[in-house]
Order: sequence, then C-alpha cells, then structure tokens
Amino acid sequence: MAWFEASNHSEAVVPADRKEVWAALTDPDLLPRLTPFLRHIEVDGDHWQWELAKIPILTTSLTPSFTELMKFTEPTRIEWTHDPRGRHERVGVEGWYALEEAPGGGTHLEITIGVKADLPLSRYASPAVTAAMRTVLAGMGKRFGDNLLRHLDTH
Repeated sequence: MAWFEASNHSEAVVPADRKEVWAALTDPDLLPRLTPFLRHIEVDGDHWQWELAKIPILTTSLTPSFTELMKFTEPTRIEWTHDPRGRHERVGVEGWYALEEAPGGGTHLEITIGVKADLPLSRYASPAVTAAMRTVLAGMGKRFGDNLLRHLDTH
C-alpha cells in the first residue's frame, strides 16, 4: 500500500446569483445529485462524511468514504479539511470554494481540491496513478459544473 496525491484548481463565472450558488454548494442532499460518484453525505455538525461509489484507478479501484471538517464563511468561502476523527480512512480530501460577485453579473466561483488515497499499488507507479487521479478529478469537476449549471437553470 502507498499513498498517492492529486489536485485540481479551476475557476469560472457562473451566470447565477451568489446566494443560489452558495445554497447549492452547501446542500448535502443536493450535492450527490450534482457530483459524479458521490452517493451520500452524512452530516454530523461540522463534520460531513462523504460516501462515493467505486472509482477505478489503473489496475485497482476504491470505494472511498472520508470525513471532512467543513467551515462555512457565508457567502464567500467554503473550506474542508480531512478529519477522520480516529477512524482509518484510505482517502482524504482538502480544499476550498471561493465565491465572489463577478463584474457584469453572476458569480466568480473558484475551487481548489486535493485528494490523498492509500492504494494497493507500488509507490513506483506514482506518475501513472497521479495522472489517473487527475483525470478522474477533472472529469468529476466537468460533470459537476455541467450539473450545477443545469440545476441553476443557466444551461
């Protein structure tokens, strides 16, 4: 087993009011409908446990479940930090959303996300595993963005 890491950063102007975007990004019941692979979020105060479907990575796959400490600074920032609260979790995610009023209307939305995964692969496979993880992150991000726009009725 070895730990592998990948990250993604993206930003866009969403043609919707910041309050609407904020409401979507902070709704644990809606997020699984918008996010590929995300099956369920269990909320326990400031801790959210994210349960995903099986994700293929090279010759293996994993069915991640990870706990995040959520910090909401309404209406401009959402941060999450991996906090397994004593449990062994093979995946951890850290990152943030920043929301600003965009010049000319809409919401400037920026996201940075980093994923760490403990996989049954050799650390020598790191370049290939990291590339695969980045591809999965980018694909999930693209589909999430499309689903968010459709939800906000801007598509």
